[in-house]
Amino acid sequence: MKQLELNNRKVAVIGCGFVGATSAFGLMQSGLFSEMVLIDANTEKAEGEAMDISHGIPFARPMKIYAGGYDDIMDAAIIVVTAGANQKPGETRLDLVQKNVGIFKSIIPEIAKRDYQGILLIVSNPVDILTYTAHKLSGMPENRVIGSGTVLDTARLKYELGEHLGVDSRSVHAFIIGEHGDSEIAAWSSANVSGIPLNTFCEMRGHFNHDDSMERIAANVRNSAYEIIAKKNATYYGIAMSVKRICEAIVRDEKSILPVSGMIHGMYGVEDVVLSMPAIVGKNGIERQVPISLDEDEQKQLQKSAQILKEMAEQVL
Repeated sequence: MKQLELNNRKVAVIGCGFVGATSAFGLMQSGLFSEMVLIDANTEKAEGEAMDISHGIPFARPMKIYAGGYDDIMDAAIIVVTAGANQKPGETRLDLVQKNVGIFKSIIPEIAKRDYQGILLIVSNPVDILTYTAHKLSGMPENRVIGSGTVLDTARLKYELGEHLGVDSRSVHAFIIGEHGDSEIAAWSSANVSGIPLNTFCEMRGHFNHDDSMERIAANVRNSAYEIIAKKNATYYGIAMSVKRICEAIVRDEKSILPVSGMIHGMYGVEDVVLSMPAIVGKNGIERQVPISLDEDEQKQLQKSAQILKEMAEQVL
């Protein structure tokens, strides 16, 4: 099959469920793209979402939005994959792995056989294992297969800290690393507010019970998806904003540092596993991972998180 030249103003979304449709809506509003193609196993669903989102174009910017097939997406700069079974109340992200690896075994080979040359952005859960799966099934370079990772978890952490401290969450610099899921780690050692160490800033704002606050905030972040799912059956707005942010970094070649999922080779004793670490993200995907300051306990937690993911991946691949 003839290789198509990439269109940097084109994006594709595979999967038109809550997350896919909301991401498509966010991308339409972003102004990043002039063309978007939607794919879903249910063709009518993709067509309906394309029509519905298109009707908002007069309030945004000119854009072509349509439902299509795999031949329509191969010149897209970014393919966003959100397809997969939904996370049910009481179900962990890792509970989804068997079902969604099976779905990926039908999607990713369709992309691979067309020699796709753009960026593959995996959003489906469990995102770390599915990003690993996509890399193995596609044969694409590691830098061009990215998972949305803990970009959303990190945003939740910044939001919680902003509320706790009464400051703009954009001035909070902190990361959630490791698995996007139950074994994720709040990297408190490197957290700061505009360069001021977190504990110092907390004391400036009248907070002195650091351990209790850190434990509570980390639990709130870790459990927030479960709480939202229990209340409204799905989460989609936050992840849609995360997808838009990652696409911005890629399309604009921003070299932004985002905690996306990528293959790790040797950092903190972690090898051949996909998980989230801060990384420089630009037009070629992951330029490189950025080692942040972690204390001994955080490093051990990261290694434990990596081992959980590695064992799970070995069971399904």
